[in-house]
Amino acid sequence: MNYTIAVAGKGGTGKTTIAGLIIRYLKEIEKGSVLAIDADPNANLGQVLGIEPKENIGALIDEVSRNIDKIPAGMTKERYIEYQVQSAIEESDGLDILAMGRPEGPGCYCFANNVLRGIISKIAGDYKFVIIDNEAGLEHLSRRTTRKADYLLIVSDQTRVGLKSAARIYELVKELKIEIKEFILVVNRSLDKENNPPDEWKNISMNFDRVETIPYDEKILDSATLGEPLMKLEKTSGALQAVFKIMDKIIGGKHAARIN
Repeated sequence: MNYTIAVAGKGGTGKTTIAGLIIRYLKEIEKGSVLAIDADPNANLGQVLGIEPKENIGALIDEVSRNIDKIPAGMTKERYIEYQVQSAIEESDGLDILAMGRPEGPGCYCFANNVLRGIISKIAGDYKFVIIDNEAGLEHLSRRTTRKADYLLIVSDQTRVGLKSAARIYELVKELKIEIKEFILVVNRSLDKENNPPDEWKNISMNFDRVETIPYDEKILDSATLGEPLMKLEKTSGALQAVFKIMDKIIGGKHAARIN
């Protein structure tokens, strides 16, 4: 079985960090190839993984637009760009990464999204796991770059503002009829010692298939401050262990129990 796991949420909730920890989990269980897609134009996923793509979709589109004469005869611009993007996937041991980037040319952004959508649909089947770190907020989803996923993790902090934003993302996905098998609300940086959502969250979270919490973790902050990739994060990290347990439920493994 192949898995597509998308991560969404408003800016500042730790969305990319959680996507990075999911990817670390998949690397460690070694159950198949992983494609990480940084669909956020403000690309940071490569940095937290310690794998910086040399190219991104936005830059490639700009380059092709400036050099139309280099497109081989008989090949459309769209097909040429798709070929270039596939060649730009950064490969490493068991993990490949593709970055959206930010086009600089006028009117390119929608086209960049269309290219990314086409690439996802064509190459996703080549990987056991595809992890999509979506753009913060609603904009990226509204363009339907992510058309379907097995799991959508919507990340929030424990504030009412953050939870309402998560609820809006859920409603938009439903409105756009994006195919999601399971919606998971992930409350990040929880300060609750028992790691359980308080009662006031219930009305907001009731539409989700389930709610998971990740504790506040100084080790995550220290890692970000030092610019260290999450692949080097200590296994005693509470956030890492919480994400691993979430992934155990998704994949059906027992990896988290082995890192204690």
